[in-house]
Amino acid sequence: MARSVFYSFHYQNDITRVMVVRNRWVTQGGQIVSGVIDHADFEQVKRQGDAAIKRWIDKQLEGTSVTVVLIGADTLNRPYVQYEICESLKRGNPVIGVDIHGIKDFNGRTSSVCSHHTIIGQYNNGRPAYFDDVASGIYDYIYDDGYNNLGRWVEKAVN
Repeated sequence: MARSVFYSFHYQNDITRVMVVRNRWVTQGGQIVSGVIDHADFEQVKRQGDAAIKRWIDKQLEGTSVTVVLIGADTLNRPYVQYEICESLKRGNPVIGVDIHGIKDFNGRTSSVCSHHTIIGQYNNGRPAYFDDVASGIYDYIYDDGYNNLGRWVEKAVN
C-alpha cells in the first residue's frame, strides 16, 4: 500500500545522501514523498522566521502516515528535525530512523555515525525524550538494504 512519508533530515550536510534514498522511490514507485524542499525555497521560508518554518513543517506533515528520519552525523541535534519528530509523534505518525552515514555524497565521502540516544525533546513531566526510545525502528540504509527494505520498514512502523 502506498504511504505518504515525511522525510526529516539535515539539509546542508546530507542532501546528496537524501537524494539517493528519495530516488529509490523513482525506480521502485509506491511512496508519496513529503517534506523535501528545494534549498532556494527553504531559504525563502527561513527568512520569514521560526514561526514560518514551523508552519511550513506542520503543512508538510498534513496527510502523512509515517515520518522517516534520515540520520546523518548531526541530524538528531538539529532543532527543526527535533521539532519534526515531536510534531510527528503528536499527530500519531510512527517515526523510524534510517542511518544514511554509509551513503556516499557527491564527493565520494561518507559521514560519521550519529548516536541514536540523543535527546530530541521532553515529555509533559519534563523527563527527556530520547530518539531511540520514541522510534518505531532504527535501520541502516546500506547494511540493512534500505533500497529493497525501506517500504517494509514503513509498513512495519504503521502496523
